[in-house]
Amino acid sequence: MSTTVKQPAWLDNAVFYEIYPQSFCDTNADGIGDINGIISKLDYIKELGCTALWLNPCFQSPFGDAGYDVEDYYTVAPRYGTNEDLANLFAEAHKRDMHVILDLVPGHTAVTCKWFQESMKAEKNAYTDRYVWTDSVWESPDNMGCIRGISPRDGSCIVNFFSHQPALNYGFYKPDPDKKWQQSMNDEGPLSTREELKNIMRFWLSMGCDGFRVDMAGSLVKNDEDGKGTIALWQDIRTFLNEEFPMAAMVSEWGEPDKSLIGGFHMDFLLHFGPSHYNDLFRCEEPYFSRRGLGSAREFIKTYQGNYEKTNGKGLICIPSGNHDMDRMARRLEPEEMKVAFAFLLSMPGAPFIYYGDEIGMRYVEGLTSVEGGYERTGSRSPMQWNKMTNAGFSTAAAEKLYIKQDESKDRPDAESQMNDTSSLRSTVKHLIALRMAHPALQSKAAVTFLKDDYPMVYQRSCGEETILVIINPAGKPAFVPDTAGEILTTVGGNAVLEKGGVSVDGGTAVYVKLV
Repeated sequence: MSTTVKQPAWLDNAVFYEIYPQSFCDTNADGIGDINGIISKLDYIKELGCTALWLNPCFQSPFGDAGYDVEDYYTVAPRYGTNEDLANLFAEAHKRDMHVILDLVPGHTAVTCKWFQESMKAEKNAYTDRYVWTDSVWESPDNMGCIRGISPRDGSCIVNFFSHQPALNYGFYKPDPDKKWQQSMNDEGPLSTREELKNIMRFWLSMGCDGFRVDMAGSLVKNDEDGKGTIALWQDIRTFLNEEFPMAAMVSEWGEPDKSLIGGFHMDFLLHFGPSHYNDLFRCEEPYFSRRGLGSAREFIKTYQGNYEKTNGKGLICIPSGNHDMDRMARRLEPEEMKVAFAFLLSMPGAPFIYYGDEIGMRYVEGLTSVEGGYERTGSRSPMQWNKMTNAGFSTAAAEKLYIKQDESKDRPDAESQMNDTSSLRSTVKHLIALRMAHPALQSKAAVTFLKDDYPMVYQRSCGEETILVIINPAGKPAFVPDTAGEILTTVGGNAVLEKGGVSVDGGTAVYVKLV
């Protein structure tokens, strides 16, 4: 078995742009974004400096969870277009030297999936063991949700998350011998599910997809507290990829890089839940990046360093600006504060991920009724704001037909205005991406060493002969960093001056210094 991780060269300095397809750009006036809309905006994304796209699920679905409840993994949802449209998106991205990864949801399907409809039948068939069922409708699984009483089959089916998302069967790492329904990872049913997962990946990679972001990648095997079974499963997937698609990028939503990288993933995400302290930076009562200067990055840095060491200094830990599951960064931070936050995000190891609209400071839309399982997340999924025209240029449909209600503020930010303003948030993000691309010491694989973990945060990035000192001073008061000599590459927010053997930095300012 070959589990060596061969990293695609394009991933070394990739900057990703996350697209929530239904909210990005609508070209057929139905109020819902589509693939042709994404194609029409590829030049915008490239001009910003991003080199890769991550598309949230775009497969056929009843959309009880915004597409994370997949009905057919092999078919693009008609509201977005066709399989041919998606293949065209891959081709158009490649023409621009950009790459596209799809969102893969391996843990569960929709209840409307053909596999689940077959598995509900009392008679044994090819899909009987595709999901995790108990042997009696009266027996519910321990510490897991389930659905039951919905079919002739006598049993309860484990669900992930919502009650309409039955869990696919990858087996149990330690099956309970008293519960015959708990199959081992190597039983026929779990192995069949795993092979189907490979088939799905093979289908889209053959069409031109460049890889996958894998939803909840660490949750597939049950009764697997230490992740050993799930790691082994992904190592098997890695062997398949090495043989057939060695240049496919694999990014995990796992939040434990010491496990995901062993499993064969190239990169792992820091998550907004769990032990990462990522929320301390942008999404808490007193965020570190607020000018009030009452937050703390100490626990984040401590945890990050621990994870970084576990990855043997590979630094392949992605820190996103946000995503479809979190509050918008702008809910807690002002645009000037977000500039400093982006100076941090775009100078850290691993691939940066920019959530659509964060580059212009799109706001969280308060008080929305849940749309397609969004609940409190709905306010972070509003349509992209392109210009000052009808529906901010997202769609020519009537406003009431839009997928989610837009930010109705008269001063809502838009991309066109910010592209024409050299002092805007978007122009700052574009500038910072360009600097990252120009300096290997700022890119994904360069080493990082933290020197100071409060206000200001100070760290060094190093690659070959180049070392860049990054000073992040979000607080509204000036700071001085001693023992520094070199060339100031850029300042964001305020000013910085090399003097008295160090750097004086304004409050609310970030500075990159190329050391000599």
